[in-house]
Amino acid sequence: MPIADDIMEPYRPYVDEVVLDIIKQAPIPNELTKELKAELLKIPTLDIEIEGYKSPLMVGLQRTTASLAKCYEGELRKIVYPQMA
Repeated sequence: MPIADDIMEPYRPYVDEVVLDIIKQAPIPNELTKELKAELLKIPTLDIEIEGYKSPLMVGLQRTTASLAKCYEGELRKIVYPQMA
């Protein structure tokens, strides 16, 4: 689904970084434990930078989605994406 990819792919590096940190701490888990869930639930609150401002990832995702909608409505010509540090 190209639309979902347009919105989600720019955020993949943030998720990848969390998962890599988890794997570095211990062997790859066989099950989803409470501790692992807690680590993964931190993803929406990760700090990102979007248009020069820091905000939680979940807010940035909302901004990206809103900019896509404005592109479809003809109000914008560019989707707003996060900038990796």
